[in-house]
Amino acid sequence: MEKQYPANAATESNAPWTVDDSERLYGVNDWGAGYFNISERGEVQVSVQRQGQSTSVSLLEIVQGMKERGMEMPAILRIENVLDQRIKELNEAFIRAIADVDYRGDYRGVFPIKVNQQCHVIEEIADFGRRFNHGLEAGSKAELIIALSQLRDNNSLIVCNGYKDAEFVDLGLYARQLGINCFFVLETPAELPIILERSKALGIKPLIGARIKSSVIVDGHWNEDSGDRSIFGLSTSALLDVVEQLKTAQMLDCLQLLHCHLGSQIPNIRNIRSGVQEACRFYAGLIAEGAPMGYLDLGGGLAVDYEGARTNSTHSMNYRLDEYCVNIVEAIVESLDPLQIEHPTIVTESGRATVAYSSLLLFNVLDVRNHDPRPLPETLPDTDHETLHNLFAVNSTVNERNFQECYNDALYYRDEIRELFRRGHVGLRDRALADNITLAVLDKIAKILKTIERVPPELENLPELLCDIYYGNFSLFQSLPDIWAIDQVFPVMPIHRLDEQPTREAIIADITCDCDGKIDRFISPQGIRNTLPLHSLNQDQEYYIGVFLVGAYQETLGDLHNLFGDTNVVSVKVNDDGSYDFVREFHGDSISDVLSYVEYDPKQMLEQFRRRAEQGVRDKIISASQRQKMLSAFKDSLQGYTYFEREAQD
Repeated sequence: MEKQYPANAATESNAPWTVDDSERLYGVNDWGAGYFNISERGEVQVSVQRQGQSTSVSLLEIVQGMKERGMEMPAILRIENVLDQRIKELNEAFIRAIADVDYRGDYRGVFPIKVNQQCHVIEEIADFGRRFNHGLEAGSKAELIIALSQLRDNNSLIVCNGYKDAEFVDLGLYARQLGINCFFVLETPAELPIILERSKALGIKPLIGARIKSSVIVDGHWNEDSGDRSIFGLSTSALLDVVEQLKTAQMLDCLQLLHCHLGSQIPNIRNIRSGVQEACRFYAGLIAEGAPMGYLDLGGGLAVDYEGARTNSTHSMNYRLDEYCVNIVEAIVESLDPLQIEHPTIVTESGRATVAYSSLLLFNVLDVRNHDPRPLPETLPDTDHETLHNLFAVNSTVNERNFQECYNDALYYRDEIRELFRRGHVGLRDRALADNITLAVLDKIAKILKTIERVPPELENLPELLCDIYYGNFSLFQSLPDIWAIDQVFPVMPIHRLDEQPTREAIIADITCDCDGKIDRFISPQGIRNTLPLHSLNQDQEYYIGVFLVGAYQETLGDLHNLFGDTNVVSVKVNDDGSYDFVREFHGDSISDVLSYVEYDPKQMLEQFRRRAEQGVRDKIISASQRQKMLSAFKDSLQGYTYFEREAQD
């Protein structure tokens, strides 16, 4: 079955290229959610709301400011204003929804610390969220300690999920003693006896929540978080056992929260509404059992439209923030009003949607490998192998009528030459010439494919096979682990030269020595594609690429593949007048840092190398002055950045 072949966005055109063309090509206005756009100068800008006015700053200008401050690529750039704005938009959307449907309860947001545990991020969330009583969710003792130290507002919530031992429970009980609304959410029945025992021992009554397993199966990658096979949450029978144990302990009044987490990145609004309706039935059932309740925690799930497609595909969402809030509030009212149950305080744990937009990864391109054929000779010597002559003849006959036949012939003759090479019947230069002629044939065919409506299935992937490889100065496993682990897609594009037409199709490789260290799935207005349009590199000019919406999970999940450590991090605040301040600067890991992470002692390593170099002097392999140069280079490298560093220009 033949398939329509999409127009190649990187094809040369006689029409002048404009910034509007780049906006459409990279979909900035679709996934950017108003936070990113392209300036008339062809540079990506971050746009923030200040005093009711939109203020924009060029990312390239920020990069230049980073370089002046000694912060080289790669780097994570955080825009504080965007994080502040996301918290404001989430809370105000619920406030509007509550007012619109005459809801008689409040909203309390909590940020799951696991989504981005970096200190400066949590500090900003606690600071920006204070005016909305925005709280934190902790899934471990370490995260609870973060929450207790960062939140300064007793009207905010701390929601404790995950497995809890006695030490975990004690910390939460002490928080209750301080007047903090700290809830223990029961993930398994085994946690309740620990909470009851520690509560009795310390004489502090807990606030308890129960997480139930929802039977609603959601769309998207994380649909296994919901349904009967969810690894966390209480079955209906276990929930009733909890009620009976609390009644026996005369502590049913402590059960005040129902937790229902449907899943992360839920793309379909119908799933959310169905899940809320079912959660309300559990909530009503607990009230009927005598629990006072008062809080309905609907977990995470608010999606980020990475594709900007407004669909229910895994990396998109078919709803907006206001619609999400209205659906939740309306579903609660419709479910509880007929039962004359008071409206609970709505709690959501939106992590991804809170922080994703505020961070992006920036890196420079170090090199490009293309598959363009080299110029061919006008004729081949008569002494060349007959198969080479046959392949050369194919190249001269390619046209729109016979391109598929030429494709088959070229691969046949190329493979014949390779077999002759393996047997020693042709030489290295013959093999190289055959490969180059084949590239010339395929290149001609690829150009023809751009002009026809239907492409034979076996040729659909030809443009991808011929695309360039742009080598980026970053580690996928450190900075973008979800691309490797779960096939996540992020918006990727150059941050400058967008008033020029990109003429190359490429994939992006990182600098790890791993074949999985590449980005080869990109968003586009036509859907996911396997190449990205990019510009040819200009000599002596850096080419910068940004990966956007990376604020959720990427830093937390990053690893030390090839011992590439944390990147440089810069946090910027945009001012009313369009200026910006470098609020925070964090230098990335040095080589010494990452070596210590894997149990090496850099001082000992330096001493071991010194001994070896000294032995070289004794053996008269090197001079003492050469030894000093080696030791100096070794020592300097220990303190150097783990990523590629350009040599300083005089």
